[in-house]
Amino acid sequence: MGNPNWNRRRFIKGAAALSGSGLLMGLYSWQIEPHWLEFVHLKMPINNLPNNLKGKKLMQLSDIHVGPLVDQKFLLNAMEMAKRERPDYVVYTGDFIHFENYSTFDQLEAVMDLAPKGTLGTYAILGNHDYGEEWLDDTIATKIIEILAANKITVLRNEIAENNGLTFIGLDDYWGTNFAPDRAMENYRPNKPTVVLCHNPDVCDLNVWNNYKGWILSGHTHGGQCKPPFLKPPILPVQNPNYDAGIKDLQDGRTLYINRALGHLYQIRFNVRPEITIFTLS
Repeated sequence: MGNPNWNRRRFIKGAAALSGSGLLMGLYSWQIEPHWLEFVHLKMPINNLPNNLKGKKLMQLSDIHVGPLVDQKFLLNAMEMAKRERPDYVVYTGDFIHFENYSTFDQLEAVMDLAPKGTLGTYAILGNHDYGEEWLDDTIATKIIEILAANKITVLRNEIAENNGLTFIGLDDYWGTNFAPDRAMENYRPNKPTVVLCHNPDVCDLNVWNNYKGWILSGHTHGGQCKPPFLKPPILPVQNPNYDAGIKDLQDGRTLYINRALGHLYQIRFNVRPEITIFTLS
């Protein structure tokens, strides 16, 4: 049996090291990663895409969560960085705010004044938080739409828009008061190159898609915000546990992409950096 005093000292040193490591990890997850923005670059092959659009850049931003939970300076800096990418199209896939009071709208105006716009077009959809408490306040949604319109951002509410040969279908939020995907998808035409914007990826499992083949851009999950190595995120606000982040082949001609979000609901991220996605059309 070893020296008990030596074993005790070794135990105390080990415990102190573990405690220090845990403190550093907690500090990193709280103060560093939530504000460590990543630009993710991916190719987006689209059926029947016109030659004049091949090589164009489509930027996706999601879940900005302007309000009391996300540092305003971080959001303003992120928007300035995004504009330097000079995207051809920009899409915003919902949750612009986390409503606290009417000053939240002033904060949103400041952020959207700096937000990137596409040289060809800019489109948006609403997320559940854009309907306020319990996702039921249409007056909040209306005010957000007014702010976006003032910044030349077209909000698609179960609607279709065509722009230079590319079609965008925008579905209103699954949990909001205006969810009517059939209204938009009934006008889908398979011969037209199309991208669907849908905040909550759970909608992908509903029977509303009218045999759609193509890309679906979503957000909502924040990637779970924390992802232990080799494990799924422990908390996801979706019914389908596969819908965490990144590319998901839905095995029926649809490809889902789930953006990890720019903002957050809790200022903690681990192995799930905030994201702006840039797709190159092909």
